[in-house]
Amino acid sequence: MKKIISLLLIGAMLCTALAACGEDPDVYVPHGGAMLAEGEEPEDLSLQDEALQTLSLTYFPDRSMNPLIGNNITNRVLFSLIYQGLFSVDRNNVPVPILCSYFQATADNRNYTIYLEESATFSDGSPVTTADVIATYEAAKNSDYYGGRFTYIDSVVQGESSNAVTFHLTTAYESLPLLLDIPIVKVGHTEDDFPLGTGPYVFQQNVAGAHLAKVTNWWCRDKAKLPTNAETITLSEASSQAQVRDEFEFSGLDLAISNPMSDSYAEYRCDFELWEVESGLFLYIGVNALWSEYFKDGRNDELRKLLTYAIDRQTIVDTYYRGRAYPSTLPTSPGSPYYSESLASRYEYDPVRFVSAITNMYIPRNDKGEQKKLLLLVNCDDSARLRTARYIAKELTELGLETGTLEYGGSTGTTYEQVLRAGSYDLYLGQTKLSATYDLSQFFKGWGNLGWGGIADNTLLNMCKEALANSGNYYNLNKMVADDAKIIPVLFGYYEVYAERGQLLDLAPSRDNVFFYTLGKTMESSRLATEYG
Repeated sequence: MKKIISLLLIGAMLCTALAACGEDPDVYVPHGGAMLAEGEEPEDLSLQDEALQTLSLTYFPDRSMNPLIGNNITNRVLFSLIYQGLFSVDRNNVPVPILCSYFQATADNRNYTIYLEESATFSDGSPVTTADVIATYEAAKNSDYYGGRFTYIDSVVQGESSNAVTFHLTTAYESLPLLLDIPIVKVGHTEDDFPLGTGPYVFQQNVAGAHLAKVTNWWCRDKAKLPTNAETITLSEASSQAQVRDEFEFSGLDLAISNPMSDSYAEYRCDFELWEVESGLFLYIGVNALWSEYFKDGRNDELRKLLTYAIDRQTIVDTYYRGRAYPSTLPTSPGSPYYSESLASRYEYDPVRFVSAITNMYIPRNDKGEQKKLLLLVNCDDSARLRTARYIAKELTELGLETGTLEYGGSTGTTYEQVLRAGSYDLYLGQTKLSATYDLSQFFKGWGNLGWGGIADNTLLNMCKEALANSGNYYNLNKMVADDAKIIPVLFGYYEVYAERGQLLDLAPSRDNVFFYTLGKTMESSRLATEYG
């Protein structure tokens, strides 16, 4: 009897399957749980949210939480959830409008007018005004973190309409929006410890600790697809990068960021998802063209121009930066759209070519007639940079150019900066952070902030301006800088962003914006016709 029942059941299943095969593929037939009983109303799924995430992040309470001042990379992860700029920049170095509703540039790209989103509000519900934007940019101009972006921004003023701000520039700028991702805060609150922002979350503290709370009625909640939908993001207090790593590996921390070029870098060894995010950190050799006995008055030009071939960049990256940096012979990162691999290959490590320059070089001597060493200045407070300088000096010596290091820092009485200003060195191993436009003007303009060793050069400065005016000129700029060799690129750094596997599926971190998102706008859709006249 059981066998007969089984056969009947199998037959019924086959009939059902055959019937399904004969269905019209263009007609939807409900199956399983989607079927409704007679008279039953379908459930409205439009109001159902996807499952809410739980998310745990961390911050350093002893470091600034003001986005115009704070430079701690862990705290800046939170800034990408609390604040918004006029624009945001994605990981491909493409700007997208955020607080900017639309914008307009004059024909010469020396004046940009930004029109604010009229519905934009801070987390307390107050509207974003042009006064907020102007005050923010005035504060940013005087900050260590953003001040370098203002080389050619002459003024930021009220535009002709109530929601317009105009940027007046001293040179043509094709991609000014790349610099306009500075977080906007309220006028009168630019120096607050915890200024309000316009982003999806607000920083809150109570007796239980700190957390990020989702902003009620966030002004663009219907336009943005955020990488997280957590209602509340718990925040643990960090005291060191090693502690952050341990919490990520063994506790409940869901995301962490680290800088492999930092002495405080802690290596992660657990199962995680990893993103390499360009940082703009630039390690280079600078030449003292003004005071060095080796290089002043045009001495040893050929030697200077061939120094690039004596630098084994890949070994430096692998040995002193754990393989976590990009070797570069050009002053733009290999991850940048302005980088040319074919051009970069012309200046790679070639010790035989370098040795040929030494035979006829000018060698300064002391009062006893003894050859003076070439002296490479380095900041000994940075251990990786110190080891790199010692390696470069050793390599140059082995290639026939006797070289020593000058090692100064906070523990030596005389600081690295004091020696750099005094000019008592031949070369120095420098590090700076370049903006997303890779503007090198501060190296070559008179009294520029990076022009150590008297390397001001109007020809190179004008080429910097040409590149800013038209990005097609970056190739020529990079070639001129590499050929001139008053700065010799070594490597570019990047940040590492770690996340628990499967926790943040939509995460697409970019420089200075780990929780990057868009509002559906593009530069093309937001740009008005060119303003003439």
